[in-house]
Amino acid sequence: MLQLFLQGFAVYFIIWWMTLFAVLPVGLRTQAEDNDVVLGTVPSAPTRFRAVFVFSMTTLVSGLIYGAWYICSTYLGWGFDALPKIGPSFAN
Repeated sequence: MLQLFLQGFAVYFIIWWMTLFAVLPVGLRTQAEDNDVVLGTVPSAPTRFRAVFVFSMTTLVSGLIYGAWYICSTYLGWGFDALPKIGPSFAN
């Protein structure tokens, strides 16, 4: 039982981490866009720190993706073996 929990947590963590990089630019306002560039920073730096928004949106979106993955793998029986083989087969 613990092993299944840890496997599920590992899948969720990977999904969360990948979703983080997709959510980071959502709603981002740079200092150049606001015409308020602080001396010593690059103009593309964010205007304000949005960690709560980014982490909550990442958790929400990754939870939905994980839920879809869980339903597909548990109830529908789809897994990585059901994906088509794209690369060449080197076995004779």
